[in-house]
Amino acid sequence: MTKREVLASVKDEKLIQKRRDQMIKGAVKLFIKKGFHRSTTREIAKAAGFSIGTLYEYIRTKEDVLYLVCDSIYDQVQQRMQQVIDTDRGNLESLRDAVTAYFKVMDEMQDEVLVMYQEAKSLTKDALPYVLKKEFEMVGMFQTVIKGCVHNKELSLSEREIEFIAHNIFVQGQMWAFRRWFFQKMYTLEEYTELQIKQLIFGVKGKEM
Repeated sequence: MTKREVLASVKDEKLIQKRRDQMIKGAVKLFIKKGFHRSTTREIAKAAGFSIGTLYEYIRTKEDVLYLVCDSIYDQVQQRMQQVIDTDRGNLESLRDAVTAYFKVMDEMQDEVLVMYQEAKSLTKDALPYVLKKEFEMVGMFQTVIKGCVHNKELSLSEREIEFIAHNIFVQGQMWAFRRWFFQKMYTLEEYTELQIKQLIFGVKGKEM
């Protein structure tokens, strides 16, 4: 599935990227505070640090901004995870390290994750499948790590179980952000991570623990 094109009247690609980065940062803060639907393009422009006229040189609709926000968040998470996930070791330690690294990224990007969780449903019909595909690609990273554990007989799981566990890890990381009002009052990130890993390993190994 190809990347959805967001039209701009400006031709300078570096300037487009710079302005859209400003737009994304401003929009995330605004969407956290007011939500996507209650935020106006004028407010998005102000949060980004430029005029409404300048804003429309880089996007056509408010929905374009939401798409750029979601696309950027997934790109950042995916790039950071690709740097730290080791898909070659194929042992429980590599799975532990992958989960720990992912939860750390979720903590550092919790505002962005919260926007994704709350507002992705407002994406246009042509944008949503592309963004969801990127989500599945990230889930696929965990599937690869788990499959390595199965291949090396560290775990015994079916394909369906592998997929389920990978999705579960993905949601547990996001949960640190979208239920932060509770979890971050009760646990440190390290405590939350350790509890989730213990539940994960116990769930897949059961009485072997």
